[in-house]
Amino acid sequence: MPMQPWFTEAKLGIFVHYGIYSVDGVPESWSLYTGRLSHEQYMKQLEGFTASRYDARAWARLFARAGAKYAVLTARHHDGVALWDTAHGALDVVRRTPASRDLVAEYTQALRREGLKVGLYYSHSDWSHPDYASVTHPEPPNDSVATHPLVTPADGVDDPAAWARYVAYRDAQVGELVSRFAPDLLWFDGEWERSEEQWGMRALSEQILAEHPQTVLNARMLSYGDYATPEQGVPLRQPAGPWELCLTVNESWGYQPQDQAHKSVSQLVRYFAETIAMGGNLLLAVGPREDGTFLPEQVERLEGLGDWIAKHAEAVHTTVAGLPAGHHYGPSTLSADRRTLYLICFDPPRETVSLRGLRNAVRRVSVVGTGTPLGHRVTGGLGEVPGVLWIDAPAPADVDGQATVLAVELEGELDLYRGTGRD
Repeated sequence: MPMQPWFTEAKLGIFVHYGIYSVDGVPESWSLYTGRLSHEQYMKQLEGFTASRYDARAWARLFARAGAKYAVLTARHHDGVALWDTAHGALDVVRRTPASRDLVAEYTQALRREGLKVGLYYSHSDWSHPDYASVTHPEPPNDSVATHPLVTPADGVDDPAAWARYVAYRDAQVGELVSRFAPDLLWFDGEWERSEEQWGMRALSEQILAEHPQTVLNARMLSYGDYATPEQGVPLRQPAGPWELCLTVNESWGYQPQDQAHKSVSQLVRYFAETIAMGGNLLLAVGPREDGTFLPEQVERLEGLGDWIAKHAEAVHTTVAGLPAGHHYGPSTLSADRRTLYLICFDPPRETVSLRGLRNAVRRVSVVGTGTPLGHRVTGGLGEVPGVLWIDAPAPADVDGQATVLAVELEGELDLYRGTGRD
């Protein structure tokens, strides 16, 4: 199926890692996998998970304020603890924690009330399920997958019947999410621990799309995913097809109180601008505390990014990837009609901003957010090789504290010279 247009137009999503791991502020599921906590210690967090101040409507308003068009919530991480009222498996926050609430239902309703698309994260793997460590990966990607007791049978002997039970459980839980919540996006994870055939990815994809054909699937559905999901670093080259950069506000996915390395608003604006300039979305991760509230530092970052997006909306929404590297020293976007370039300048421009290789005549240049027009001229050029467009630097009053954006209105659709110059 063709990609759903809303996804490529969204630009920003919010990734929420919320679960019992926020009680002790430990790495989500991984503190169980690495042995930092025993299974008993890890699951004792069920007793302290209250969600006592969880307000899905406040979440949705904050995400909209940040400029996001969708969000993704960890409906079930690798630890196997479901955040919704599931009829499959013995672990969910409705029955096993003081929260006693279907958090996914509230989240889904709140997002839709704010006009946001609903994304749900679900891990193929479940390190708590009794039937999970029942088969071996035919080509393990690393030693851990080949030997870890939460992943692989201790005796190395496969139990196909147990694995069939596990896949049926996985499919039933995904079926609940689709039938009950009709998610716009399913964000899978954990796929590296089994092969595509073992996971039954084709059958799972067909099951999802038969129920809700508009659901977008991420790349952790392997051959049946719709878009790529690089993590924690902007690619140096634009990935082929739709994609999304998954990035944490600090260094942790979930709530970890010792992690105070929050990226500044300016840094987040840079990540965001560089991502949309290559045609991707930014999926920005925040981790609520166990009571359901976000740290003030994370709220401040979301609101700051939202302020920048709101001021520069025309350079963000209804745009596509901008110029290839070398034409402008910074990221850029291009209007959908390909007649306006948006040049993003992270540092205050000095004297001029240059643009190389532009064949088009320029109708007007202005500062996005203030509308102030800027002088511009072309120098040089010979034959088919265009000259350099020089744009006067904006006055200090027009310089944005995070990143200044210049709108270059063109005569006709963008026409770039990509050659090597005259011999």
